[in-house]
Amino acid sequence: MSNKLTVGDRVVESRVWLAPMTGVSDLPFRRAAARLGAAYVATEMVACAEFARGRPDVVRRAAVGEGLPLMVVQLVGRDPAMMAAGARMAAAAGAEIIDLNFGCPAKEVTGVQSGSALMRDLDLAESLVAAAVDAVDLPVTVKMRLGWDDASRNAPEFAARAQAVGARAITVHGRTRSQFYKGAADWSAIADVKREISVPLIVNGDIVDLASARAALQASGADGVMIGRGAYGRPWIAAQIDAGLEGRMLADPDMETRLAIALAHFRDALGFYGERLGLKMFRKHLASYIEAAPVPASPEARRAARAELCRLETPAQVEAALTRLWLSERRLAA
Repeated sequence: MSNKLTVGDRVVESRVWLAPMTGVSDLPFRRAAARLGAAYVATEMVACAEFARGRPDVVRRAAVGEGLPLMVVQLVGRDPAMMAAGARMAAAAGAEIIDLNFGCPAKEVTGVQSGSALMRDLDLAESLVAAAVDAVDLPVTVKMRLGWDDASRNAPEFAARAQAVGARAITVHGRTRSQFYKGAADWSAIADVKREISVPLIVNGDIVDLASARAALQASGADGVMIGRGAYGRPWIAAQIDAGLEGRMLADPDMETRLAIALAHFRDALGFYGERLGLKMFRKHLASYIEAAPVPASPEARRAARAELCRLETPAQVEAALTRLWLSERRLAA
């Protein structure tokens, strides 16, 4: 199987994609992942109505910057006119693929009848896809869940309807909305979607390493995988899994390399947001980098280090403390 996927008139140079993640996949994170070989990293979910009104925080989520191999903007909304407007704004900003969110389970999203709530109204969901497709001359893709709950697993029907009105790829998270992130993703259920569509199908949910990627592809029959929470603190994971699927094994970064990756990401965040906001915005990433690292060896020590570093108030303090933590731990383990 080729390691490339064709989405409309765009070629994605990998079949391992990084998911849009609220509070995670901002521009500095996407650039960090791209530097490490990720070919597809979507923006955070962007609300169409607020995007169209130019809210600074929402516009920032869809920021276009240097260092990205592909610009993918994910939109969420429930009004076809606003979805079309959001798609046009994303295209004007430089988007190359527009992804529509029908999978977010968060109450603040479903409570306003967006995200996965739209899987209870496939007529409206289909009209949103059609509105975006008609508004722009770009590939439009769709991300969904298996359904709202176990009594309404309608992903195959929605995928077929989305393709019929012009969607060029479908991603399915192997859980219902009612599950949130509990239990295990049902990759085999996604095989029912594969039988209904001819555009690329991407399997999502619980993919954290090469073994789980292979298992998800085998169970679902999908063309590619999408990694969400498995990328926390590991922006290299997409390229690592992609290499593994091709038979090339990439080892985890050593501690010096992890430090260099984290510091480059941190400095990019400071440059993008400014020092004060950048320090605040990076704390989630800092916690994830520490939690994902092999040292300190004990979970308790990692938690203590994470709590300490995330309270620091200057960039110099963060850089010095992270350097001491990882390099001193490495020397002790040597």
